Amino acid sequence: MATIRRLRGKWQAQVRRKGIAPRAKSFASKSDAEKWARTLESELDRNGNLLDTRLAEKMTLRDLFERYLTDITPHKKSARTEAYRIKRLMKRDIAHRTLSMLSSADLATYRDQRLKDVSPSSVIRELNTMAHAIDIARKEWGVHLMQNPVRMVRRPSPPRGRERRLEPGEEQRLLDATDSGRSPYMRPLIILAIETAMRQGEMLSLTWADVDMEKRIAHLDMTKNGESRDIPLSTRALEALAMFKQMQVDERVVPSTKSGVQQAWGHLRARAGLEDFKFHDLRHEAISRLLERGLNVIETATISGHKELRMLQRYSHLRAADLVERLG
Repeated sequence: MATIRRLRGKWQAQVRRKGIAPRAKSFASKSDAEKWARTLESELDRNGNLLDTRLAEKMTLRDLFERYLTDITPHKKSARTEAYRIKRLMKRDIAHRTLSMLSSADLATYRDQRLKDVSPSSVIRELNTMAHAIDIARKEWGVHLMQNPVRMVRRPSPPRGRERRLEPGEEQRLLDATDSGRSPYMRPLIILAIETAMRQGEMLSLTWADVDMEKRIAHLDMTKNGESRDIPLSTRALEALAMFKQMQVDERVVPSTKSGVQQAWGHLRARAGLEDFKFHDLRHEAISRLLERGLNVIETATISGHKELRMLQRYSHLRAADLVERLG
């Protein structure tokens, strides 16, 4: 049985078992002391041994993130995005919690507060990042926790996938709007996106060494899912690449950056009167068109790069009117 006593203005909990070195820790409140003692005794009852929880008691969530940023994040393909997310998390009040005191109730409160300011998708990504960092700490860094509290917290429901398709005349409005813009690469970029279903990042990373105009293949060495793939090039895609060739400045096919495209796209869709249309919607449109052309799901996934075929369901928003003719 644990001993709880008042000592020098604090509450001290002490756990003793025969054959095991005693453990003691002081707390500001009696309830925290009792909770700590119960946790250790439960571990003793299960394993017959006391795990060294001192690191978990000392390490805050912020401390964990600092090490994770150094040891784990740089090796990820999405390192820049994850680093930005973690640095923002380190500024939250919850980051001051030690890992041993971090509870599912703390995380549920954090979740609900964040949902007032950001989308469910953002909250899910933040919770998943926390969960993975704690998993790494438990498995590889000697941080002993009975369980990962983030794994016990219910995730908010993700938003429904967007169903925005180009309506008749809207593609031409986008292309016409490129004529009055300052970024000549936007017209071929839009065409290439619609014809190949490539993501914006994939097109921006494409180099001329990756393009075989004779074989009509564009090779993507590294994609979002971590695998390479080859993209077949339609006649219209080849025409877009020929336009890029005329403005070539270096080894990149698209002579711009992510921020440059984002800024140009914002002005472009405003001129076209399509402010509700996102650049990523071009990929939705492309995949839907591939399916409408008669390609099966396997063939479409080969081009789009989807590992899980069920993921194509949120992209393949086929127009019912177009399917009527095929049904007869």
